[in-house]
Amino acid sequence: MNPELAAAREQFIQGLSRISHFWGFPKAMGAIYGAIYLSPTPLTLDDLVEQVNITKGAVSTNVRSLERLKMIYKQFKLGDRKDYYIAEIDFWKIIKRILKEREKTEFDHALKSVGGSLEIVTSVKSDPAEADLTAFYKERMQAIQGFFNKLDNLVAAIIAIDELRESTVKKLFGKEK
Repeated sequence: MNPELAAAREQFIQGLSRISHFWGFPKAMGAIYGAIYLSPTPLTLDDLVEQVNITKGAVSTNVRSLERLKMIYKQFKLGDRKDYYIAEIDFWKIIKRILKEREKTEFDHALKSVGGSLEIVTSVKSDPAEADLTAFYKERMQAIQGFFNKLDNLVAAIIAIDELRESTVKKLFGKEK
């Protein structure tokens, strides 16, 4: 491979590793997706081990996560027992799935945690010396709870709008977009 193309590929994969980490996923997951995305042919687990330079166990675990998010798909070859993987290239589908995944788990946990903390602070019978600290905690926790609720509603609205768009296209044209 041309050295400049190899450098561009490596930089791209590292960039996806960073983005993956930013979104709370393992860096290896981003690197694996990047390698599959930039591959003109389907890749096996062995190919990914070689290209991403991580253990086969780590590749296998992250590939399962990518499959669950429908960011990659298995492709079979007749006469070959190996699984081959190709990338989903519709980024809107990917983002929608990630938002759904994150909304279900992380937002619920964060909202419950903040809500529980706020309940404790609200019910505390603190002595007068800690009244200012109690009021400060309550104010801060209410602010972040309000932000999380608005963000949760925004994500739900984005997902609902896209689902409405998909169903409208299907009804009008008899197919998914």
